[in-house]
Amino acid sequence: MTLLPVNSFVAGRWVGPGADARPIEDAVTGQVFAEAGGAALDPGEMLDHARAVGGPALRAMTFHDRARMLKALALHLREHRPELYELSYHSGGTLADHKIDIDGGIGTMLVIASKGRREMPDAHVYVDGAVEQLSRNGTFLGQHICTPLRGVAVHINAFNFPVWGMLEKLAPTLLAGVPAIVKPATATSYVAERALRIMLESGLLPDGAVQMVAGGLGDMLDRLGPQDAVGFTGSAATALKLRGNDNILRQSVRFVAEQDSLNASILGPDAAPGTPEFDLFASEVTREITAKAGQKCTAIRRIFVPEAQMDGVVTALGERLSAITFGDPRDKANEMGALVSSDQKRDVLDKLATLRGEATLVQGDPDEGRPGAFLPPMLLRCDDPDSAARLHDTEAFGPVATVLPYRDLDHAAALTNRGDGSLVASVITHDGAVARDITLAIAAHHGRLYFNDRTSMAEATGHGSPLPHMVHGGPGRAGGGEELGGVRGVMHYMQRTAIQGSPDHIAAITGRHVAGATTHAGPAHPFRRSFDALRPGETIVTGPRTVTLDDIAHFAEFTGDTFYAHMDAAAAARNPFFPGRVAHGYLILSFAAGLFVDPDEGPVLANTGLDNLRFLKPVSPGDTIRVHLTVKHRTPRNEEYGEVRWDVRVVNQEEEPVAEYELLTMVARG
Repeated sequence: MTLLPVNSFVAGRWVGPGADARPIEDAVTGQVFAEAGGAALDPGEMLDHARAVGGPALRAMTFHDRARMLKALALHLREHRPELYELSYHSGGTLADHKIDIDGGIGTMLVIASKGRREMPDAHVYVDGAVEQLSRNGTFLGQHICTPLRGVAVHINAFNFPVWGMLEKLAPTLLAGVPAIVKPATATSYVAERALRIMLESGLLPDGAVQMVAGGLGDMLDRLGPQDAVGFTGSAATALKLRGNDNILRQSVRFVAEQDSLNASILGPDAAPGTPEFDLFASEVTREITAKAGQKCTAIRRIFVPEAQMDGVVTALGERLSAITFGDPRDKANEMGALVSSDQKRDVLDKLATLRGEATLVQGDPDEGRPGAFLPPMLLRCDDPDSAARLHDTEAFGPVATVLPYRDLDHAAALTNRGDGSLVASVITHDGAVARDITLAIAAHHGRLYFNDRTSMAEATGHGSPLPHMVHGGPGRAGGGEELGGVRGVMHYMQRTAIQGSPDHIAAITGRHVAGATTHAGPAHPFRRSFDALRPGETIVTGPRTVTLDDIAHFAEFTGDTFYAHMDAAAAARNPFFPGRVAHGYLILSFAAGLFVDPDEGPVLANTGLDNLRFLKPVSPGDTIRVHLTVKHRTPRNEEYGEVRWDVRVVNQEEEPVAEYELLTMVARG
């Protein structure tokens, strides 16, 4: 039988397995069908290629260029899902499991790409936070910025999600502008290799942007420096070994870990049998035990229920789990497939034996003798959770979970926290007070808290679903790191730097106008100029308008806003904020728009809002206002138009600011 070779991708070329390649077995049949590793790869060559070729190519692109690349890659992968599904059957998963991995990975890449276009600039510098005024008169400012690391990201991924695990790290890394070397787990490396081939064959990735090691990394970690980063997903034992590498410690190499987690689900005291929440709880727990045969880092391992509900929950879960059909994942009648390998099955059985020292197996027979890496869904029961120790520190990474009782919410929180740090805990309750109390008690021990009830159950994504919008990670045992979280995940591969200087310095570095920076007039009214023609700092100063008492009275009558400060001179004078009757703040905004708007049809398509509005000084009858309108920065949205953010400063006859805000408009390109 010819074995499927899993190749490495090194400096632009594919390298096949070597003589000492590791065999890979089919999870369903137990037969060896592929091999990986054993080749004499040169880690130095890979690192040099990433740093000298991939890094410069990625950094030459703007954030938006890289986001468009990610979107195109994801859409290209989407067209090749059937072949990835078919290949993934060797891993023991069902089609539903493959979709979690493959569709989930593609969806994650699309979200990160969208966040890059929406929340990051079409530039090479990311502006982090607001400008800090470091001097009295504003001539010396501070600003935090983020720029790409000048090294390489080494991604060490787990076996359970060969596509999602790769893409959820690659997307933020490439968006940051950093090349990556991917090291998939050998057991499912054939799926990761095929996904990478598909991406490379698209021609969308710059040379050196992504490389792959099938097998061991050799001494690569010993060659990393302070501009490099390591992203790891796997066991706590392996993470400890890698994180403790002398070179990583000495060079302060960034190390982000997502590792073992004894995740919990808590049935709220209000969720009694017969409530929607009780049925929801049973459904969520069953899904988390059986999805991917329990081989998920977010799977529920400990099930905490009120003491009075123990028998009811065990019965309900037992009935659901006993109805689960499992076997050959290609058979659509089977709801659960196999574990990834016979080695993984043995590991789960070893851990199960440990757990059975403190709990009773009440559902599932681990000794049923089925060939391949199959195990049934198994449920244990422990009636004395306080005396248990191994139930709170041992994870059987398979279809195994334990039901434990709690006396009250404080007890539930204490038991949950004995996991010493988890990726996620879920709470099924319809009581907001329960949700608040449990959050205050356990949030510090968890990276994510998932609440669900009858209100959200139709749309909720599930206990075990990390979303690219939200951080994924956890403290303590879970690794102490975080991934995803939209742009937060990108920051792991960038350096945050504080820059200090004059307003012109800050504007030149960031590509954004800041208060006090030099402005310039354009060749025409800015509303007559296209998105592509406008430049930050382009300004007009309008003519004046005097605000009269009649204006104030008319605005009050027309809008119905007859607040006393605008209508009653004596009452207004008693108000410590006003010298007497004053103009409405929104009257000032309306007059400001009338001063700077060009009324004719032109490139400006729509006013989409305003941000950071502040009323700084009252405008009294007889005051004269004018507007300084300046292009702050621009964000392309598509080929037809982009968003222009304008700095609007309304001043009085003494040039004192009376109102400031940022105006957002969509402007046609061209």
